[in-house]
Amino acid sequence: MLIDSHCHLNYKGIVEQQDDVLTRAREVGVTGMLNISTRESEWDDIITLAEQQKDIWASVGIHPHEADEHPDMDTHKLVKKAQHDRVVAIGETGLDYYYDHSDRDNQKKSFRSHIVAARETGLPLIVHTRDAEEDTANIMREEMEKGAYPAVIHCFTASDEFAKIALDIGCYISISGIVTFKNAKELQHSASWIPADRLLIETDSPFLAPVPHRGKTGEPAFVADTANFLAQLRGVEEEQLKKQTAENFFNLFSKAKPA
Repeated sequence: MLIDSHCHLNYKGIVEQQDDVLTRAREVGVTGMLNISTRESEWDDIITLAEQQKDIWASVGIHPHEADEHPDMDTHKLVKKAQHDRVVAIGETGLDYYYDHSDRDNQKKSFRSHIVAARETGLPLIVHTRDAEEDTANIMREEMEKGAYPAVIHCFTASDEFAKIALDIGCYISISGIVTFKNAKELQHSASWIPADRLLIETDSPFLAPVPHRGKTGEPAFVADTANFLAQLRGVEEEQLKKQTAENFFNLFSKAKPA
């Protein structure tokens, strides 16, 4: 089994050739993909694709970049949409202070609404954080004290310190194709020691194509290249890493069932 735990199949660059993209993924052994939403206008299309394809699941959420554009987004909307049987996660949500496309207070408000939705539904929270480690950690710890919720730090590129905080509060950590980049030494170090039972892999397609595909549009098939690199980095057999990360995926996203 090989799972791409985070991709955007409805994004430009993939959606125009969606059938071919899915075929290429399945040909290299990808047995499941979690299609992530970033704005409310995407929700229905993402859910429809998951209804049509048994190896694809959906999330509902608002990316921090989109927080300003969704001032009326609240926990109720998220919880209601998450009742669909193909929706297995809340997000992606979080904080992005690198681009600051949305007001930081609006990002925080949206983030907390998503956390409450994850707590109420029991569905995992998919967390995006960039240049916002301290606030992300503080919010997640504060909310965890109010009541536990499952979560994953997606496309991890933060510090070892943040990784340890995330693990301490029960999060999983997902590694993208960035880990294959030559200049990603700090990430490679983190990826080498993250506990095997908390590790996921993803493409974040159509972004972040791993070596040897850098410069190309990312797609789920490339998760196989990241898995190969990560197995070598961690000194384990590739099939073992694929099996472990797939098991981790279904442990975390327990509403998803193998196709």
